[in-house]
Amino acid sequence: MGTKQNKKGKAYTRRDFLKGFGGGAIGAAVVPKILAQESASIETKKGKIPVCSKKQVTLTVNGEKYTLVVEPQETLLDVLRERLNLTGTKKTCNQGECGGCTVLLDDEPVYSCLYLAFRADGKDIRTIEGLAEKENLHPVQQAFIDTDAYQCGFCAPGFIMSTVGYLETQGNSQSNMKLNMEDIKTAISGNICRCGNYDQIYKAVAEAAKKMGRS
Repeated sequence: MGTKQNKKGKAYTRRDFLKGFGGGAIGAAVVPKILAQESASIETKKGKIPVCSKKQVTLTVNGEKYTLVVEPQETLLDVLRERLNLTGTKKTCNQGECGGCTVLLDDEPVYSCLYLAFRADGKDIRTIEGLAEKENLHPVQQAFIDTDAYQCGFCAPGFIMSTVGYLETQGNSQSNMKLNMEDIKTAISGNICRCGNYDQIYKAVAEAAKKMGRS
């Protein structure tokens, strides 16, 4: 379960998928320039394109619905942290490289620092705060604690969300799935631990798979 192939046969990784899903750095760079224009549209070589405007969106976050007006340049990460005070999702590189901001969007892991908030309208979002059930931690959270799969802990929420997304989606599609090291590395390939605690993180993913009946 390493890299996948696109329609042209070119290999791409989970990191490529996450970055593409988020809209990419190009979109993040272009939107502020569009907003700087005072007119209703801007002129390009291929004609005029409309200027983005504010939009009212409804987000379901950890089972609760929120309706708010977002700016066209606001990312899902900004909304979660600054508007909804869900600070477990970390703003680390803010460039779609480290995975610290990973959340589940309709059960798929995405980099929330690249995902524009207006695109999440009507979507179901889960953050690290929404995993535990009352006093009971999610099996992945418990596995990370049991195996000491963190040092500074700053990247841990992103690793946990990526692991949850992988085990829930891949595990459901393969009832007899048995995780090997390649699968584990695929599950967290979009995340970076600056402390280099990968051996313990691998153990945590394997332990979580056992807790969730995926191995």
